[in-house]
Amino acid sequence: MAPPGPSAGVRLLLLRRLLSTGTEAAAGAAAAPTAAATATATAAKAGNKGDSLALYRRLVALGRSGEGSVSRALSKWVRQGGALPVQDLVEHVKELRKYKRYGHALELMDWMVNARGTTMSHANHAIQLDLIYKVRGIEAAEAYFADLPDPAKNHRTYGALLNCYCSAKMEEKATDLYNKMVELGICSSELLFSNLMSIYMKLGRHGKVDSLFEEMKVVKNVKPSNMTCRILMTSYAQSNKIDAIEELLKEMAEKDVALGWSAYSTLASIYINAGLVEKAESALKKLEGLVGPDDGMLPFDFLISLYASVGNLSEVNRVWDVIKAKFSKVTKRSYLGMLQALYKLNDIDGMKQIYVDWESNYKFYYVRLTNMMIRGHLKLDLTEEAEALWEKAKEKGTKFDSKTCELFLDHYMGKGGMNLALNWLENMIKLPNKAGKLDQDKIHKFQKYFEEHKDADGAERFCNCLRKLGCFDGKAYESLLRTYLAAGKESYSLRQRIKNDKIGICYDIWELLNRIGDKG
Repeated sequence: MAPPGPSAGVRLLLLRRLLSTGTEAAAGAAAAPTAAATATATAAKAGNKGDSLALYRRLVALGRSGEGSVSRALSKWVRQGGALPVQDLVEHVKELRKYKRYGHALELMDWMVNARGTTMSHANHAIQLDLIYKVRGIEAAEAYFADLPDPAKNHRTYGALLNCYCSAKMEEKATDLYNKMVELGICSSELLFSNLMSIYMKLGRHGKVDSLFEEMKVVKNVKPSNMTCRILMTSYAQSNKIDAIEELLKEMAEKDVALGWSAYSTLASIYINAGLVEKAESALKKLEGLVGPDDGMLPFDFLISLYASVGNLSEVNRVWDVIKAKFSKVTKRSYLGMLQALYKLNDIDGMKQIYVDWESNYKFYYVRLTNMMIRGHLKLDLTEEAEALWEKAKEKGTKFDSKTCELFLDHYMGKGGMNLALNWLENMIKLPNKAGKLDQDKIHKFQKYFEEHKDADGAERFCNCLRKLGCFDGKAYESLLRTYLAAGKESYSLRQRIKNDKIGICYDIWELLNRIGDKG
């Protein structure tokens, strides 16, 4: 998801940095600052902050644009005289990474090194290694690590590479690297154990998770954290050990491990999956009580989703009211989460109210929100209202995505409106990535419909879609020929088209061609 803007934490960091810069400048002055000097310093601080936020907005506005877009944006910024403090750029990297804009974050770091000659700190090397893995793969990450100078190969970069191996489920390499870290005496971090526990949990080796937890506590004397607890709870849940989860919570309390709201989110989710609704709601109350002033909307988004999962509409609405009262501007993500919750609870009227509220607060349409509303209307067979929603969004400049096409395509196919479904399939192939391939059941349903309705023109349109989607073959031609035959329609070009498409003319195709009179 494209980030809505700098988080409160980032804005605070920027402000603190600007204030400290002003203080240092004042301390270095030869004389006491005059009123004019103070005014100039204040204006400079405001200007720097504005520059940083303006640059961040430019980076966010790049959306899903490809490689090179960040470099061009930064070069243009420099030509226009914009300031580029290294720390601000690093904060922008962290924000882009936070919102999974990994390609843009990596390009920004590459630009810092290659275009500006920035010397990366060890912590930034670790961030870049992680981004390289996410964008270019594990081999590229290994090569980057190998090329680092020896001083940069410390607990941070070793830990980042270990995390890459764990994410890729490369157990042997993860274990070997961990043993190397033991030799170097840099394996005392709780994060390292959490990463290793995570890989074994993903591999279903829950006994290994338990043994690592014991090693962490007893051998390495590392205090568990909120993350450790979440991994252990998930591992126990996968082994159907609900009692072990409750024993773990007691142990954490005895060890004074401060569990955060995310741990109780995990716990509530586990209880919900186990059908323990009362325990889930108790965990959600604890979750809400642990939300701090700097946590933003995310905990409340989880609350809404989890309360919807237990079917508690009144709590969903209450938490939404908390969000509206607590925050001056609600994010698109929170609006989307609320719509998803109300959809799950079959509250279409509530969805309409939320959507209207969002429309009144945002200038531009967000296709995921519109798709969610379309989905809610189609679920209740409110086809005309769903179409009207889309037309209104389109008038505002919104472009459909693969999900929009999929929603209408599936709906019309389910209702037997194959020509309307075909219209949305044709919309789908206009998308840059062609939205993937149709499954065989849908292909067969289209082909059967056109054959039964003797609709050669529709069949031709459908075949054109298959061709553009890259799933056009001899079977598709056979269906097209059967449709021509059923419609009593002759063709004098199909044989040549089959050759042009490099499809072998088997006996069935040859016979059909002869029956429709194509001697080509």
